Amino acid sequence: MNHFETIKKIETAINEIFVGKEEVVAQLLVALLAGGHVLIEDVPGVGKTTLATLIANVMECSFGRIQFTPDTLPGDIEGISIYNMKTGEFEYKEGVVMNQILLADEINRTSPKTQASLLEAMSEDQVTIDGIVRKLPQPFMVIATQNPIEFLGTYPLPESQMDRFMMCISIGYPEREMEVLMAQGFLAGRCAKNLKPVCTAADILAIREEVNKVIMKEKLLEYITDIVRLTRESEHFILGASPRALLAMAKAAQAQAYFEGRDFAKPDDVKKIVPLVLNHRLQLTPAAKLQKVDAKAALKSLTLKAPVPIINHVKI
Repeated sequence: MNHFETIKKIETAINEIFVGKEEVVAQLLVALLAGGHVLIEDVPGVGKTTLATLIANVMECSFGRIQFTPDTLPGDIEGISIYNMKTGEFEYKEGVVMNQILLADEINRTSPKTQASLLEAMSEDQVTIDGIVRKLPQPFMVIATQNPIEFLGTYPLPESQMDRFMMCISIGYPEREMEVLMAQGFLAGRCAKNLKPVCTAADILAIREEVNKVIMKEKLLEYITDIVRLTRESEHFILGASPRALLAMAKAAQAQAYFEGRDFAKPDDVKKIVPLVLNHRLQLTPAAKLQKVDAKAALKSLTLKAPVPIINHVKI
């Protein structure tokens, strides 16, 4: 874990500006280490865009932002081929996806066709334009936002799109004391654009290699599998968690362990990431909605049913 101190420097630098939301920052960094994408679902003005900008700036990564609207086209995201009359050839004009950190702002305000243009990028780190596959810069991460309150003029994300987000997190309003500190920092000029990098994109890729080496015992993988399968058997959910969700949980558990300074994962890591990885993937049945079943409570209840393995580790 040669680069463990680097991730802590990133965390500290972001928390100095994004005050009072240490847990949210930790969740986003865990997703980053795991190579996943994040959906931030919250009301306007709580810092969704600021957090995405901070992540890009602190790692000295390229940052692209696109404000989704009903008239946004797939070409705005993926890029398009334009005919050059001088050369007589088509030339590729890059879309916003050709950035390492992509902020998809208010993703549910654009059409399903445009939403779908992100599917290949989020799954395979590439886009295909006119039959030509173009690899995306690494590390590549999509941070999407949506407002859970206002639904007028929105297009709900389909299950296939939701399943590509490793985590769904919520920021929430800060505590009173933290809001005062936030105002003081803002007036003192502490903002995202003034954040100095503490590492490079190459450092993040090196950290991800170390995350891949975090030990995941077979019993722990069985524990994750049991939780996923319980969601499929539940009478409260229309569809259970997919195999992709299972893989996301395993990778997120590795990243959570690394973030806490361990080279092995344990059941507590799984318990921390379960709601972040699964909540947005599960939909209540009409009957469960009529019974006013709380989806998060139902998932927590299912998690408690899975037998927790006893795993002994010797830290290397």
